[in-house]
Amino acid sequence: MSERTLSGVGATPLTATGEVVWYRPDFELPDRSADEVDARAERERFAVAQQLAREELENERARAEERIGADEAAVFDAHIQFLEDPQIEQPIVDAIENGLPAEHAVRDGYESAIAQFEGMDGRMADRADDLRDVRDRLLRLLTGTDRMDLSDLPDGSVVFAERLTPSDTAQLDPEAVAGFATVTGGRTSHAAIFARSLALPAVVGIGDELREIEDSEVVVDGEAGEVIADPDERTCRKATRTEQADVRSESVMTADGESIEVAANVGRPVEIEGATERGADGIGLYRTEFLFLDREEPPDEDEQFEAYREALAAFPDGRVVVRTLDIGGDKPIPYLDLPDEDNPFLGERGIRRSLGPDSALFETQLRALLRAASETAGDLAIMFPLVARVEEFEAGRERVEEIREDLRATGMAVDAPEIGSMIETPAAAFLAEDLATRADFLSIGTNDLTQYVMAADRGNERVGPLHDPRHPAVLRAIRHTVDATDGTWVGMCGEMAGDPALTELLVGLGLDELSMSAVTVPEVKARIADTDSTAARTLADRALRKSTKRGVTELLTEHETGVDQ
Repeated sequence: MSERTLSGVGATPLTATGEVVWYRPDFELPDRSADEVDARAERERFAVAQQLAREELENERARAEERIGADEAAVFDAHIQFLEDPQIEQPIVDAIENGLPAEHAVRDGYESAIAQFEGMDGRMADRADDLRDVRDRLLRLLTGTDRMDLSDLPDGSVVFAERLTPSDTAQLDPEAVAGFATVTGGRTSHAAIFARSLALPAVVGIGDELREIEDSEVVVDGEAGEVIADPDERTCRKATRTEQADVRSESVMTADGESIEVAANVGRPVEIEGATERGADGIGLYRTEFLFLDREEPPDEDEQFEAYREALAAFPDGRVVVRTLDIGGDKPIPYLDLPDEDNPFLGERGIRRSLGPDSALFETQLRALLRAASETAGDLAIMFPLVARVEEFEAGRERVEEIREDLRATGMAVDAPEIGSMIETPAAAFLAEDLATRADFLSIGTNDLTQYVMAADRGNERVGPLHDPRHPAVLRAIRHTVDATDGTWVGMCGEMAGDPALTELLVGLGLDELSMSAVTVPEVKARIADTDSTAARTLADRALRKSTKRGVTELLTEHETGVDQ
C-alpha cells in the first residue's frame, strides 16, 4: 500500500513513528419517555455523578501537577468550576424535573454553553473542549461506560481521536505513546499545550480524512503538520533522523564563528525545566499572562516574585527576557474589566492596557520582577508587548526606573535591567531606528507581526494561507528592523524562530537571538552550527528579492534539497 499524507496543524515540532490506536469515547443514552422518568431519582443520580466527577478531577489535577506542572494542572480547577456552574447546572435540573433522564439533561444542558464558546475567537474558543470534557465525564459516569485507559497503551502507540480533552491528554504516558493526531483542534488548545509540555509529537485539526486511517503504521510530523500513513522505509528513516538532534548545553556559533543566542519561550514553571534540559541559553520570552489565566483573581506580588525568581535562578549565566502582561486580543482574563471590542486584536491590549486601565497590575508586576532580579544571579530583561509608538516605550521605561528607585530607597540593591520593545506591529517595525536608540534590545514577535502586516487574523482559518511569515512583506519587515539598529541586539520570539527549516534564513537576515519552544532548541542549535553566515546572507538576499510566498518557499526548498524547483 502506498503512503498517504494528511495535513493539519503541527502542535509540537517533533516527529515519531508508531501504530494507530483510535480513542473513541461513546455513550449510549437511555431511551425513556417522560412518564417513565422518576425526577427525584434522576436528580440524585445527577448529584452522585457530579460528586464522583469532582473527585476524579481532583485526583487528575494532582497527577497532572506531578507529571506536567502546576500551571497546566490548573485547567482542572476550571473544569470543577464548569461542573458546578449554576448557569449550566440549573437548566439540567429543570430538564430533569420536566421528564428528561439525567443523561439527556446533561447532554442538552452543556450543548448551548459549548456552542457559545465555539462562537468566540482564540483561546476562549478552546474552552468548548473544557466543557466537552466535563460533559463527557458526567455522561460516562451516568451511563456506566468504561473509560479507555490512555495511561496503559502499548509502546509506540500513536493515539488518533476526534479530539483530546485535557483529561485525556494528561493521561498519556510519553514513555509509551509516540504521539497523537486529532480531527479537530488548534495550536492553542489544551491538548496542543500539553503535547508541548510532554514533548510529544502531535498534529491537530486534520479534519475528517483522519477517520479513514485505521490499523496502520504512521509518521506523526509535528513540525510539518503532517500525518503519513503506511510510510515507506525512506520516510521512516527520515522521521527517525529528525528526532536525533543532540542536546548542546553550551552556546553555539555558525560554522564561520558568528555567535547566535538560542533561547526558549516559556509560559509556565514546568517549561523552565524543559528549557534547561534541552540546552537553551536562556529564556527569550517569558509569557507572564499565563500566571494570570484560569483563576479568579490576579497573582499578588509575592506569587509573581517566586515565579520570576525561579526563572532567573534556572539560568544564572544566561538572560531571562520577561514580557510584561499581554492581555486582550486572544487572551482575555475574566476578572478584568476588558472592553467588548469588535476587533480586539486592534483594540486595547498589551502595553496599551499596562499604561492605562491595568497600571496597578503593571506596577505590581514590575516590583516583583525587580525584586526577583535583586536576589538572583541571572540577567533580567523586560520587554513591552504591542508597542506602536515611541511614547509608549518611553513611558514604560520611565515606570520601570521609578519603581527601581522606590525599591532602592528601601535599601534594596536593584541593578537596572535591560529594557526592550517587541516588534510585532508595522508601526514598531517602521520606528525600529527610533526605538533602538531608546531600547537595549528589540524582539520580533512574528506571530502578531505577520497578522498585522498581512491583515490576516491569526485565528481565522479562512485567511490561514495569508498568515505565513515566509511572505516577502514579512521578511522585509524583519530585515528593515535589523538594518535599522546600530549596536542594539535584535532577537525573534515568534513561532518562525523555532522552525529549523528557516534557521539559515534567519541567520542570514541578521538576527542575534532566536527564541522558541524548548523542544526545538537542539535542532536549531545543530542547524546554526552547520550554517555558513556568508552563504546565509546570500540566501536571505535572494529571498528578499522574491515577490510572492511561493517564490520564497520554492527558493528554500531548492536550497534545502539542492533540487531546482
